[in-house]
Amino acid sequence: MIERRIVSISLPHLAIESWQRRNVGWPEDRPLVLATAGPHGPIVHDMNRSARLSGISKGARIVDTKAVHPALNVADADHMDDSKTLLRLVHWSCRWAPWSAPDGPDGLLIDTTGADHLFGGEVAMLKGMQALFARAGFSVRLAIAPTRGAAWGLARLGPERAICGSEILPCLAPLPVAALRLDPQTVLLLRRLGLKTIADLAAIPRLALMRRFGRANLAENPLTRLDQMLGRLPEPLDAPEPPPRFLAERRLAEAVMDPSDWLPGLMRDLCALLAGQDQGCRRVRLSLFRVDGERREVSVTTASPTRDADHLLRLFAGRLDNVDPGFGLDLLRLVAEAVEPLAAAQPGLDGEGVEGLELARLVDRLTARFGTGAISRPLPRESHLPERAETPGAPLTDTPALPARADRPLRLLTPPEEIRVIYAIPEGPPALFIWRRQTLRVARHAGPERIAPEWWRDRSGTRLRDYFRIEDPTGLRLWIYREGLAHDGRGGTPRWFLHGIFA
Repeated sequence: MIERRIVSISLPHLAIESWQRRNVGWPEDRPLVLATAGPHGPIVHDMNRSARLSGISKGARIVDTKAVHPALNVADADHMDDSKTLLRLVHWSCRWAPWSAPDGPDGLLIDTTGADHLFGGEVAMLKGMQALFARAGFSVRLAIAPTRGAAWGLARLGPERAICGSEILPCLAPLPVAALRLDPQTVLLLRRLGLKTIADLAAIPRLALMRRFGRANLAENPLTRLDQMLGRLPEPLDAPEPPPRFLAERRLAEAVMDPSDWLPGLMRDLCALLAGQDQGCRRVRLSLFRVDGERREVSVTTASPTRDADHLLRLFAGRLDNVDPGFGLDLLRLVAEAVEPLAAAQPGLDGEGVEGLELARLVDRLTARFGTGAISRPLPRESHLPERAETPGAPLTDTPALPARADRPLRLLTPPEEIRVIYAIPEGPPALFIWRRQTLRVARHAGPERIAPEWWRDRSGTRLRDYFRIEDPTGLRLWIYREGLAHDGRGGTPRWFLHGIFA
């Protein structure tokens, strides 16, 4: 079993570095602090390098700081923009692993389990991460460990680019108790009790800790935090979904019961966004938000990329009848998913549409009416035997069309049905045979088409087949074969089977 590996990235100066990205050109030698609301007036939220060298610390009151440093520049912190920047960095970090998530207001997590070898190992990966963040204008501290709590503590209070193996406690024992993600009051209480490091806390009997902190919440319970850090309690990583690229929505002033009147305008807006970037979608999802907080979703899929609003609207026909609007809908959202490049196509001079477009739209209508699992088409495979040359049951919207052969029937019987031959032509098809209690006479025939056994797949003793296309006096066309030859040394009398029916 692969050991879980979590990378914790701390961005201690995210606020000021995000501000500097918005205000390019601010001189580094001019001290600047970002102010935020405090219990007794504005306090220092973050500062640039010049202000840090001047001795200004976070949490200090702006009034007191300005009294000591009259030339200090003060700007308001933009917490909303900082959150958006952090979320963009979370999605940007998916270049290292698909699972990344924010970790508080100034950090993020990446689950790199099984991915470090793609970047030259954990040491090289951490160095590469730090270099790319620095190139983007962000100073970071990183650490990797088997648990989220251990990685968090090492990234903020451990050595530079710390790497923790499977033995977690020896690696974290020297760290202060603040590495347990506790609130300041609990950290202060532990220090007053003489528990300054994680090693000191781990040496205390659990019963004594339970008596003191058993009913405390998560941020005040060092025992729970210690168990999370050591992997005794699970702490899953909740990775957010990236925002959709193509989205159209309507916020309604009054709740409505039927969204059908709003859907055409939404669809035109969405297709206009797709056309602006020469894109088409394979799936459209309609989200209906009710006034009671519930949400209902309806999705349609297409066989090929499209941005035709009328065609997509037709796929939603009848799909909204069974949606329960509750007390009404106040928000409608339409999202294009599975987006692919789609260049503009011009119809031919003869007025014919784009080749293959009508078939794709027929597939879309059938799928929307009967469901994605109700209709399927064969998927081609490499084999000489007809029953092995295709795999039935592939969804219509997921596989390419299988080109039909004129000499093969569209419908194959699975398995082939044995027929009783009454009279047969030497080296030819039967002149008269019984199939499903019907006596059929052969009026015309073509063949044989010989198919030998696949020696690399079939067992020894498998007999060859001679296929014939036959037609009876009523026009019924069948595909039959003789299994084996007389005196071929692989069995007795050859047997006859009916394998397919021509349309």
